[in-house]
Amino acid sequence: MATGGSKTGPPGSPVRQRLLEGATELFTQKGYAATTVREIVASAGVSKPVLYYYFKNKEGIYIHLMREAFTKADDLFESSLEESGSASQRLRRLCLQSFSLFLENIKVVRVMYSIYYGPHQGAPFFDFESYHIKFRQAVQQLIEEGMRKGEFIKGDPEVLTWLILGAINVAMEVQLGSPEIHMGQEDLAKVLDLVFDRILERKKKWEGRR
Repeated sequence: MATGGSKTGPPGSPVRQRLLEGATELFTQKGYAATTVREIVASAGVSKPVLYYYFKNKEGIYIHLMREAFTKADDLFESSLEESGSASQRLRRLCLQSFSLFLENIKVVRVMYSIYYGPHQGAPFFDFESYHIKFRQAVQQLIEEGMRKGEFIKGDPEVLTWLILGAINVAMEVQLGSPEIHMGQEDLAKVLDLVFDRILERKKKWEGRR
């Protein structure tokens, strides 16, 4: 998925956390390429050898930030397919928890977006596309399960997948680009509930005509 790496000092170290937070803030404000090791250690109030002990170099910090966020996402995708409950309940939970994870890591997401969509900054390669693929697969798998069990009306699961992903992506884009609009967790929940209600309503109407 990525090149580079980091030495692992004590995971819960306050110093280590300050380095991560300082680097994230600088990457967000200045960009990865323009941020220097000197600036990162200054923001954390430590010396360069301390950064080298925990992360080896600037690339190591970047890789750690990306891996940490993606590991949480992977865990969420896997658990959504193993949890109890109906397909619609698990799908709704997956979408809202994914959005919560996005909000919790929005500064890291900004760094991701600047690397993925912006000009090349010399950052180590990281497979961002794999996240989108896994998320789409988890959503579609739950939709297919709902159709297979008769919970959703029969149709094209890929179309419904794009519909749901579209709602989530709009909520994310608003948070990243237009936070003053205030589309938050509750607003996304209302949109998703409307989508799910329509699916179930159409199913009930279809069954009523049989």
